[in-house]
Amino acid sequence: MKKLLQPDELARDARFSRVDMAERFNDKRTVNRDVDGEPGISSRNQRRLSPDTPGASDAARSLMHGIFVGEIQALEGAGRTCWDFEVGAGEDKVPFELKLDMARQCWDESRHCEISIKLSEWMGTELGEFGESAFLFQAACNADPVLRLTGVNRALEGLAIDVFNTMREFGKVAGDPVLEFCEDWMLADEVTHVKMGSDWLRRLTEDNPERRERALEFQRVVDKLFSLGGARGENDDSPIKLARRFRELAGFTNEEVDEIAGLAKEAAEELAARQAS
Repeated sequence: MKKLLQPDELARDARFSRVDMAERFNDKRTVNRDVDGEPGISSRNQRRLSPDTPGASDAARSLMHGIFVGEIQALEGAGRTCWDFEVGAGEDKVPFELKLDMARQCWDESRHCEISIKLSEWMGTELGEFGESAFLFQAACNADPVLRLTGVNRALEGLAIDVFNTMREFGKVAGDPVLEFCEDWMLADEVTHVKMGSDWLRRLTEDNPERRERALEFQRVVDKLFSLGGARGENDDSPIKLARRFRELAGFTNEEVDEIAGLAKEAAEELAARQAS
């Protein structure tokens, strides 16, 4: 089997349509909406998803579909980490215990795929109704296992914590106990996945501070990119709110969460400056 598979080599059936990230988040049905109901990925007037949000049903279904394809790619990414790296010492090798953690994550992600399919059906969505971008798997293609762990398990699985918490609260407000329960269940797993990334980052770079800083810088790049122009933040009306408490349980320090919030603010300011020009 080939090692270090590239994103364009992922196998998909005819139901799936591959799009780039900009296309995916500019879909008028996404959660990133302006206060007037227009797409909000390029707007400073975004607000949090609630039952009275214009197009709330489509936005929730879009986000659920995004979660589903993210779970597929998380499964693929963890599986590739098990296969791509040999056991041993060195920057291109990993401890056997790390492979066991990634195998455990594969089991979790496969269960998440099943849950997400059933939730999509529950919410009236067909698989492939929305496009799929490969941004999560792209982070899982890094040739350095430590950078892969920070890009996927700390940055993107950290984003999953924020998204699942947002959807859980939406289910509660919308009076949908099925959505609320399922998102709460998956959220617990995501905390574990991020904690594994945090623990392995520290263990694998304990005697190599330069490698740790390279990995953390890669995480900052991914976190800033997926702040989605300020859509993620700590304000109560942020479309995706940083789940500070759950991130702390997953091994983030207060300073690290503050940094992510700062990156989101920077992304929003840069977007505003581009719009103004």
